[in-house]
Order: sequence, then C-alpha cells, then structure tokens
Amino acid sequence: MELVEARITQLYSRNLTNDKTSFFEIEMEFNKIEVFCPESQHFKVRKMLLELIKNKPVKLRKMFSFNKKIILYYQSHLINHLDKLHLINYIENGFRAYSLIDFLEEINGYTEVDLLDWDYFIGKDDFSVLRNTRKVALKRIADYFHAIVLIILTLPISILAAICIKLESPGPIFYIQTRVGQFNEEFKVIKFRSMRVNAESKGAQWAQKIDPRVTRVGSFLRKTRIDEIPQLINVLRGEMSLIGPRPERSVFIKMLTNEIPFYEFRHSILPGITGLAQVKYPYGASIEDGVWKHKYDLYYIRNQNFFLDVKIIFLTIKTVLSGIGI
Repeated sequence: MELVEARITQLYSRNLTNDKTSFFEIEMEFNKIEVFCPESQHFKVRKMLLELIKNKPVKLRKMFSFNKKIILYYQSHLINHLDKLHLINYIENGFRAYSLIDFLEEINGYTEVDLLDWDYFIGKDDFSVLRNTRKVALKRIADYFHAIVLIILTLPISILAAICIKLESPGPIFYIQTRVGQFNEEFKVIKFRSMRVNAESKGAQWAQKIDPRVTRVGSFLRKTRIDEIPQLINVLRGEMSLIGPRPERSVFIKMLTNEIPFYEFRHSILPGITGLAQVKYPYGASIEDGVWKHKYDLYYIRNQNFFLDVKIIFLTIKTVLSGIGI
C-alpha cells in the first residue's frame, strides 16, 4: 500500500493539470474512504457517507475487513484527467473500486435515488433478469401456482370478510380501481372494500394512517392485509405478481414522476401484492414516502432472486401478524 501511495504522490507532483481535484478522503479511525467524483458533488456525497458512518458502523467495519482502503467513484466520466489516473492506479495495484451507488446499496439495502443517472441502468448485468425469459417464466409459473393455493386456503377468511363488509355498511363487497402495471399498461385491481361508498367524491386522495373514510371492518382488513386477498385474481390474470412494486394510480404516478428520478422504471416488472418497499417502509402518503418506497423498489428490481423473495414473504407474514399494515 505504501508503494501505491508513493506512486500516486509522484503523479500529483508532475502537476499534469490545473483542474480542481475530483477526489476527497474521509478518515475513519485507522481506515480511509477515498471518493472520486466531480467537485460539485463533494458536499452531497460527503454528507451521505458521514451519515453512513454514524448509522451503519458494524457493516462498514465488515467492509474494511476485506479492504485496506475503500475506494469509491461517482460520475467518473466528469472527473479530471489526473484523478482518473489516480483511480486507475489503485485498480492496477489490486484495490477494489466500488461505484458509490453500488456501495451504498450493499450497506443500506436500498438504492439512493438522488444519485441515479443513466449509467446506473445501462450495461448493468443485474438488470438482465428483466430480459431473462426463463427466470420470468419460472416466476410467472410460481405466482400462478401459489395464487391458486392461497385462494383455496384463504377462502373461509374471504367469506367471513365479505359478510362483515356487507353487514357494516351498504355498498359492494369489492372495490375495483384502475392502476398502472407493467410497461405502463392499466388494469383493474380488485380489493375488499375498506372505505365507505363515495370515499373519493372530492377527487383522488392518498390513504392516511388514520383515515376517516375507512370503516371499522375496513380498518381491521387493512391492518391484517385481508383486503389484499382478492388481488390473487389479478395474479391469475397475469396483471400482478405476488412480489413486486405496489401498483399505483396514474394521477399519483404523474405527480411522483415529476419529483422522483426514474420513478417509472418501477413499471419494468409486474406489480406485486407485497414487496420490499411494503415490508421495509409500510406507510406511504406523501412524495417523501414515495421517494423511500422507490428506493426499495429499485433495489428489488435490480437484486430480485429466490432468496430475496423468501425474505419478503417472511417479513410480510411478520407485518400481518403485528398488524402494522395499511
């Protein structure tokens, strides 16, 4: 490592460019994090990393156990020539250089959408799952099989829920609403009705944690996720998956697309009855909440696999049993 540092010092002494430096260091006890990015991004990136050091010290120490120094880069195409040589020199000498977004994903378990640019999506092998017809077909078959099993197993609960809805308030048992699915195609999502009739007579509204439009039976159905059971029909129709980003309404998508980077990328896969965003960030009724859900949705799209799906299923069961769903 000393030889590498000496060589880099020598490079800088040649004064090959008058550009402002594109890298900075953060000292961590006996370790360092070195970041290569445009100077205009230094404040934002440094702030994120300092928060990471404060909130995730255990995971960071684990990363340092495999690395003498953590080398990160962000928007490397914008950094000056000398700093590119600096970065390449580290790689030549056996250091591992992480994309800043990849590094933060590995530590946090979600995608920092504020750092996204086109490079994140282009040329990434992780997104190959979107065009892997075998994996897509296997997931579709699994969804179809599990939907049939769950419909049979939950039939007594569904019958009881239908009776309770009918006894408490006048109106239909099911609530049908247009949502946006894969490839921005609209479909009719089916749920047990949890609100009074004409709940949106004043226009589309986000559901609130304590929502006066929700009936007493509806409140229980939402907390236990029983109201989501009819969406198994959407799964059988091929409009939804068991696991994926929650389908949203077009009026809110237009709003969120203007505020959240690459928001519509969530429509690259089938929406789900449950998902990583639902079990990690269970409540959403604002643009800020939409940002957080998008962080988890993008992470799932990029990293989806059998083990992650199993984890989400167990976390969903935990959420249902704890009664914190909405």
